[in-house]
Parts: sequence; structure tokens; C-alpha cells
Amino acid sequence: MADTAQDAAGMPQLDFSTFSNQIFWLVIALVVLYLILSRVALPRIGSVLAERRGAITNDIAAAEEFKAKAAEAEAAYHQARADARADAAKIVAEAKAAIQKDLDIAMAKADAKIAAKSAESGERINEIRDNAVAMVTEVSKDTTKEILTAFGVKADARSVNAAVTARLKNEGMA
Repeated sequence: MADTAQDAAGMPQLDFSTFSNQIFWLVIALVVLYLILSRVALPRIGSVLAERRGAITNDIAAAEEFKAKAAEAEAAYHQARADARADAAKIVAEAKAAIQKDLDIAMAKADAKIAAKSAESGERINEIRDNAVAMVTEVSKDTTKEILTAFGVKADARSVNAAVTARLKNEGMA
């Protein structure tokens, strides 16, 4: 029957006669839980959070340092590129100057050859002209002798030569 009296009373947690006992154990459980959490769990959680904060701070500092190094490297790259372009322009200018110098020398040699050939050709032309004038003079003298002989006039070679030479001088050939 005692079991039926307890069953009739309902749930033991709601039995007012055990409230003080339940409250005592509740306070002890909460104090123990508080001590465990405050002495063991919360310091560990706090240290983990502090480590994470420190790691994040270190990572941010490292990232800023790497960013600064990257900016320096980029500036050095741009400077090196500008220097390389300047060096390349200098090399191109030197090469152009050397090529121009070689070209000037070659042009001078070619001009000298052309002048020599032109002088040689002028001499040959003068020689040919002199030969042509001599031949014209000779042919003129022979032709004059033949014409005079054909007309029946007897003239000596000396007077024919003098007359032809004088006539050619008047014409500007001799």
C-alpha cells in the first residue's frame, strides 16, 4: 500500500515534502558545475580564443608585411623594366649609330668608286672624242684630196692639210 500512496502522490519532483532536499542538491550541482566550468572549461576556451586572436593578429600582420614586400617587389620590377627599356633604347641607338657609320663608310667608298669610274669614263670619252676628231681630220684630208683629184685640181698634201686644219679650227673640232 505504501507503493500506491507514492503512486497517488504523482511525480516525486513535484512532491513538496522533498523540495528542500532537491533545492540543496540543485545548488550543490550548480556550484560544482560553476566551479568546473570556471576552473577548467572556461580557461581552456579563453586560451583557445586568445590563441585564435593571436593567430589572426599574426596572420594579419604577416599579410600586411607580405603586401608591403609585394609592393616593393612590384616597384622593383617596374624599375627594372624601365631600366631594361632604357638600356635597350641605348643599345638600339648605339647599333643605329654603328650601322650609320658603316653605311657612311660604304657610301663614301661607293662615291669614290663612282667618281673614279666617272673620271675613267670621262677620260675614255675624251680619248674617243680625240680619236674621232683625228679620224675626221684624216678622213677630211683624204676626202678633200680625192675631191680635188676628181675635179682635176692638183694640190699638194701640205696645202690640203693646212686648209682642212684651218677649217676644222673654225668649226671648233680641232
